[in-house]
Formats: sequence, structure tokens, C-alpha cells
Amino acid sequence: MYCVKCGVKLTDGAENCPLCGTPVWNPASGPERELYPCNYPEQLFNERIPALAFITVVLCAICLSCLIACLKTFGSVAWSGYVMLGIAAVYVMAFLPMWFRHPHPLIFVPVGFAAACGYLLYINDIAGGHWFLSFAFPAVMLVCVLTTGTIALYRYVKKGKLIITGGLLIAIGGASMLLELFQHITFGTEMFTWSLYSVSAFGVFGAFLILAGLIPHWRDYLERKFFL
Repeated sequence: MYCVKCGVKLTDGAENCPLCGTPVWNPASGPERELYPCNYPEQLFNERIPALAFITVVLCAICLSCLIACLKTFGSVAWSGYVMLGIAAVYVMAFLPMWFRHPHPLIFVPVGFAAACGYLLYINDIAGGHWFLSFAFPAVMLVCVLTTGTIALYRYVKKGKLIITGGLLIAIGGASMLLELFQHITFGTEMFTWSLYSVSAFGVFGAFLILAGLIPHWRDYLERKFFL
């Protein structure tokens, strides 16, 4: 029997590793023994709290400085609104999940996309645009659904990863055609100028992965090759 942490060979009946002190885990002893110490993830979480607090203070200071500069120069929010809401959107997407010990991606991924959508809505309103409801909003929601669905499938479905990947590639190809449709409705561009290439490429590759997932020999080889 060997230590699960440092690999030292252990004597029979040992309770702790003589080198690193890690408790000995024996598969025959039952599930009550933990394979790894639980204090390391807790230590990492506690160490990142001061860094997150520092980043939060710095970003708030940048937002406040931009707001004060615009109020003194223009007498209004002016361009500081773009800066403040842009920083807020990035903070929600990149730093907010780090405040939680176990951030659930199926919660924070939609929240991040919602923050991006709110930022685009602000830009649309300030610039007097007409592209948010017909292009930006459906495009962001489409990408959000694809991303969240991908995470959910890979997280909870343990088998058939090649078939799942192939189906997702086909879905991405179909989504590109929807994006071109939104672009056509909003900006009056021509249809089928670039989405057909995307549909064809993703469709062929996705169909190949689905076929490979249905053939045991191909499936085993690709799953070992790409660690699926």
C-alpha cells in the first residue's frame, strides 16, 4: 500500500504516512475515511478573499474617479457610464463567482450573460440604436443557452460524450444561421453569406463525432485520445 499524496510505501497497519503525515486511506475500510485532507481547499478559499477585496476596492475607485471626472468636465455621466457598467459586467462575470466556495456554473453563467445583456442595453439606449431587441438580446440569449446547455450536459451526463459533442457542434452550426437571420432583420444584410459555411463545417464534424460515438472501436479510441 502506498501514500495517496507522496507515494511512499506504507507498512501494514499504518495510520499516517511517515513522510508527509497524510492519513492512510484503505479502500476496504469504508467510505468514512477521506482520501485527501479537507483543509487545503478551505485554505485556498481564505487566501483569495483579501485579493478579491483589493480588486473590488480598486475597481470601485476607478469607477468613482471616472464619474467625478465626467461630472466636473461635462456636468453629466457622459462616457463614465460606459466605463462603470463595463467594469460592473466584467466583475459579475469574472470575480463575483470567486466569492463563493463552490460557485455553481449553471447559476453564474446565466448571471454573467445577463450582465453582458444589460451593458448592451445601456449602450443601445445611450446611442439611440435599434439593434438591441432584434439582434443583441436574441444573440446573447442564444449563446447563453448553448453555453449553459453544454456545461449541464458535460457535468451531469457521464456517458456518450462524443455524441453530446457532435450534437453541440451541429447546434452551433444552426445557431450561426440564426445569428445571420438576426443580422438580416436588424441591419438589412443579405442572408446565407457566411452561415452556410459554418453550418456545413460544424455539421460535418458533428455528424462524424456522432457516428464515431455509435461505433465502439472508434468511440474507445477517441475517448482515450481526448480524455473524454
